[in-house]
Amino acid sequence: MNVQNPLIAQGITDAITAETPQINLIPDDAPFDPAQRQWLNGLFTGLSALAASAAAEGAEPELAKMHVLYGSQSGNCEALSKDLRKHAATQGFEAEVAALNDVSIADLTGMERVLFLVATFGEGEPTDNAAKFFATLMAEDCAPLPASLTYSVCGLGDTSYADFNKCATDVDARLAELGATRVADLVACDVDFEDDYADWKTLVFETEAFQSASAGVAAPVVIDAEPQPLFDKNRPFMASLMVSEKLSGEASAKCVNHIELSLAGGGVDLDYAAGDALGLWPLNCPSDVADLLQAAGLTGRETVTLKSGPAQLRAALTTRLDIATVTPKTREALGVTDVADEVQVLDLVHQIGAVDAQVLADALRPLQPRLYSISSSPKAHPGEVHLTVGEVRYDLNGRACKGVASIFLADRLHTGAMVGVYVQKSAHFHPPSDDTKPLIMIGPGTGIAPFRAFLEEREARGASGKNWLFFGDQHASCDYLYQDQMEAWKDSGLLTELSLAWSRDGAEKVYVQTLLQERASEVFAWLEEGAALYICGDASRMAVDVEKALLVIIAQGLSADEAAAQAYLDAMAADHRYQRDVY
Repeated sequence: MNVQNPLIAQGITDAITAETPQINLIPDDAPFDPAQRQWLNGLFTGLSALAASAAAEGAEPELAKMHVLYGSQSGNCEALSKDLRKHAATQGFEAEVAALNDVSIADLTGMERVLFLVATFGEGEPTDNAAKFFATLMAEDCAPLPASLTYSVCGLGDTSYADFNKCATDVDARLAELGATRVADLVACDVDFEDDYADWKTLVFETEAFQSASAGVAAPVVIDAEPQPLFDKNRPFMASLMVSEKLSGEASAKCVNHIELSLAGGGVDLDYAAGDALGLWPLNCPSDVADLLQAAGLTGRETVTLKSGPAQLRAALTTRLDIATVTPKTREALGVTDVADEVQVLDLVHQIGAVDAQVLADALRPLQPRLYSISSSPKAHPGEVHLTVGEVRYDLNGRACKGVASIFLADRLHTGAMVGVYVQKSAHFHPPSDDTKPLIMIGPGTGIAPFRAFLEEREARGASGKNWLFFGDQHASCDYLYQDQMEAWKDSGLLTELSLAWSRDGAEKVYVQTLLQERASEVFAWLEEGAALYICGDASRMAVDVEKALLVIIAQGLSADEAAAQAYLDAMAADHRYQRDVY
């Protein structure tokens, strides 16, 4: 036999000379003499070596490890973390993505390359899925971090707030203080974060720490397990208005509308799930645009240059620019710094008089979409999406002001008219996948929106789990949103419990947290049965007061202190049994 492959030939030679261990596949009782048996075993040894060599040559180089950690409230940082993971793969890295609360300081100590995406929520506060990590990191007794931990931070915030990007700034500084090595400076993004984020991403992967793995490694083909949606913030779906009707009564101090949008048309579906939010692109009010142009001494026919290219000023002010919000950039561009905090762009322009068209355009930040909790289940309303929208109207400096999106929907979007929308997916704020699990929902005012969707979803799925809704507002007679539907669900048994709090109907103000405390033992019993608990609504007061009430209820149920109650609630959050959609 003429053996031409050197590995096979070497295997036969080694078998004959006994220089390397040989694979013995030929049984002793096989009809071969010792020399033949030795030769055949040598052949198999050589073939095995050939296969091993081929596997080694064909194996892809191992990607270096890195981590992407995010704190996200509305979903932007979470979405960017997925983008960063895909980009990292093209640079020769395998990126592990996690929410900050899912990482301990001990975990962080063992990491080598970490990119942080940190949103600031409310008045300089960490997001729900970063709060625990943030508290631990900022604690005086936080353990030091090794210099081998290299990192960079990208923050998402809003320059109209005094504590712009506070959480990202604090995390960035604290990591360095504890001993970690910053490889790229903090990038603090405003609401139009896309360009600044892209620049940061490029900068990070130009640093030495994030280049070493990609040297000599061909970029792999990245197969996205989560395909990009057809529609997003920059590519909205054009939905048409079907229904806009007032939910609140005439005597109400508020005006809340029920909105139904059609998702039909073009043969392309806009998919959503109960618990998701809908991003909606509004248009500025024409009369507000006219007031601003008049104050600036402009006609609106002037041509200005935006990031996207040239545009007529009136069109830009109507569709592309935020004509109300004052940011530090606005003050600087208009040369007005000594003004009160509570002002709008029109107030500044009135103060300075005539403004150049391009200067005005440069002073304004881009108009942003508004996010609304979806109040329908696609199982109950296929081809539709419903919203529950409170009109925003208020007085400021002697002027009647209004919310951009809520009044666009209420006053100017007529039946059949089109509006650009997209779905902002929620990671965990969905009805439990286990249809037998009990569900507690706390949503006063327009916070009822996602829970209407939850209940429609559970009804459509035939879920057997118990449902308890806490709802409230000022007056039962005019503020009971979706009253007929809620009462019907109570009568049918879908709503096992319906607790209603009216803060202005009695001598004492009653809120949802009041009812929680009144039913403390039953609430705790539901939690012990494994109930999932959800909160939706005002972040600054209601959600804070509800959480305080929950901690008292849990401490009483455990016969323990507040620390034990907090640990219980933290464990629920880690198991996604405690979720908040607050704003």
